[in-house]
Amino acid sequence: MDVTTVFRGGAPAEHGTVATRILEGPLGSMRAAAVREGICFLDFEDPGNAERIGRDIAATFGIPSEGMDNIHLATLAGELDSYFAGKLRGFSLPLVVSGTPFQEKVWNALVRIPYGETRTYADIAAAIGNPAGCRAVGNANGRNRIVILIPCHRVVAAGGGLGGYGGGLRRKRFLLDIERMRD
Repeated sequence: MDVTTVFRGGAPAEHGTVATRILEGPLGSMRAAAVREGICFLDFEDPGNAERIGRDIAATFGIPSEGMDNIHLATLAGELDSYFAGKLRGFSLPLVVSGTPFQEKVWNALVRIPYGETRTYADIAAAIGNPAGCRAVGNANGRNRIVILIPCHRVVAAGGGLGGYGGGLRRKRFLLDIERMRD
């Protein structure tokens, strides 16, 4: 599965509205968003960052968003429940991103990391043909706006340490642990 670019160069009006929904799970609340073509956003909604997330969605996609459901969000809710229960190892949803060509290369490399495995930033840099680009890979990894489905949590530091994670190291450890326990 590869990510799909729909929003490069601005969002045409034919994409309509970005549907959003709050999903609850073992790691807290998550804000999910989707357009007709697929899931375009999934991130942790911690206290105090809900407004930032709303601005991020508006700035990224340039089209209105509203709390409503669509088929992709309904499917996502069920798949996340199954993932957290250890019954799902891969997601079926189409992913729609808005990023630079370099970021998209990184995100496509991330979706190829098998369930229960990790890669280093250097591994990802080599996989996309830029072996000296570890720092740039880390930056692109940090700009991922579809957490868990684009599994940025599977990227670790060269020495095996967790490295960073926008959702916090507690969540990264949790995600890696549930994947390892269900191999």
